Amino acid sequence: MNHTPVVFIHGTWLHPLSWESWAERFASRGFLAFTPGWPGEAVAVREMRKSSETLAGTGLDVLTDHYAEIVQSFEIAPVIVGHSVGGLIAQHLIGANIGRAAVAIAPTPINDIPLPASPARLWTPGRADDTEQLVSLTPEQFHRAFANTATAEESGRLFERYVVPTSRRLLADLGYAGAVRSPRAVVDVGNANRGPLLLISGQEDLLVPDSVTRAVYKEYGDSTAVTDLKQFADRAHSLIIDSGWRFVADYVLGWLDECGLRAYPA
Repeated sequence: MNHTPVVFIHGTWLHPLSWESWAERFASRGFLAFTPGWPGEAVAVREMRKSSETLAGTGLDVLTDHYAEIVQSFEIAPVIVGHSVGGLIAQHLIGANIGRAAVAIAPTPINDIPLPASPARLWTPGRADDTEQLVSLTPEQFHRAFANTATAEESGRLFERYVVPTSRRLLADLGYAGAVRSPRAVVDVGNANRGPLLLISGQEDLLVPDSVTRAVYKEYGDSTAVTDLKQFADRAHSLIIDSGWRFVADYVLGWLDECGLRAYPA
């Protein structure tokens, strides 16, 4: 019996391990769960912290092409689930008719929708020749801006298990701190033939505020393709890894079922 694949795409400052609970949950429902990392990512978080130079030049174009190739490699078109920049990539792919459906969780904004200034000053643009460098978070920055609804103890555990440096070039491509956003952040919001799309926001998210995700949702207003929005109260950017992750994952599973996207396609 064939199983529907689900490809999970993680976002900035997180390791693919951040999807471990989701992968197990989806697998228990019969889906084939895949959590492929970015090109050059080490398997272990500790290795990534020690030697992550291979990610230094990774930009949005590299990531988008990387995941497009993965999604197109399956005989059965996968569901794409992305968080943060992974949510942007998920939208880009489904807008290009790559994949069966997409879920974008706290997605980095698309097209011309601006991001607010980072509340923790996580990154500021460097020199033009400084795009090969990496950007790391301290545990305090992570708690203040990423896991702001978690306790200090939980935030510390999440940091130790999942947080890794990210690419300065990628942050520039996403338009952080006033940098010029990459053309790869453009999504075809008018495609009426794409698969269903679910947008998810956390209403206490400081990195990608609920207002930003609602603005993204409005971008799809003229499309007849299925586009839904779910807002989770009292949830931050860490909503896929913190103690409330199961509520979000189960909502996604329920939404897929409502869309007729089963683990065992007919």
